[in-house]
Amino acid sequence: MKLTRLLLAFALCCTARPALAQLDPWEFDVYSVRTAGKGVLGLESLNSVVAKGPDAGYDGTASGTLPSGTIYRTAVEVTYGLTDKIEAAVYLNLALPEDGSFQYAGSKYRLRGSLFEHGQLPVDVGWYLELEWNETPRFDDQQLDLEFRPIFQKNVGRFSFIANPKFEKVLAGPGTDTAVEFGYATGVYYEALPVLSPGIEFYGAVGLMNDAEPRREQQHYLFTVLHGDLPGGLEYSFGPGFGLTPGSDDIIVKFNIELESLLGTAPGKQTS
Repeated sequence: MKLTRLLLAFALCCTARPALAQLDPWEFDVYSVRTAGKGVLGLESLNSVVAKGPDAGYDGTASGTLPSGTIYRTAVEVTYGLTDKIEAAVYLNLALPEDGSFQYAGSKYRLRGSLFEHGQLPVDVGWYLELEWNETPRFDDQQLDLEFRPIFQKNVGRFSFIANPKFEKVLAGPGTDTAVEFGYATGVYYEALPVLSPGIEFYGAVGLMNDAEPRREQQHYLFTVLHGDLPGGLEYSFGPGFGLTPGSDDIIVKFNIELESLLGTAPGKQTS
């Protein structure tokens, strides 16, 4: 009986298609059209931990061979403003499994830019292009990914509405021969005070654009967040996220903190 179960499990692993509809658990962040500004250097720490995961250990934000609930994730991002409308950034992804110390989990390189002047169009428009490199199958077996996001932002009084549809193509590793995957990151924010503003963020991953995953296997999250700008150019975003589908983690907590103006002068703030 045990041998039969082992053979059945092995057969399922061999015939299963690569895991799609996966979010990037190292980056729960919604990007605005605002860029760093020419010559401005910034440092950001993006952190998340699964407070409660699904019963099936490898659902949710499971990374490679590790269940989602056993990992604390952090990404260190360095950003530099190339021009007033274009910035470049590099990320170092680190993971802390419960059975060890911090480990390297991949790198990302991106460009982000804004189009036109603020308020020139009914909706402000920007763009985001990212290359993700993973060398550790334990955390991600897709070795090289290319991601593109158009950025749309509309400010109405104290409210800001931001949408980041995400289009991702695997360039190396399992899934190379598949189509483009679709996901999203979006947020609504109310600027009650510069130092304390509430918001709601949504993150999701649907799967391939021509073959979406069944809804129960997709990941969709609702985050309630507080964010604001503190003295000294310090910006934070903190809050719990709640899984909306069976394939999602039940509760994720994120805490992002950013220090701008290490060099140069940061531009005027917009919600981000």
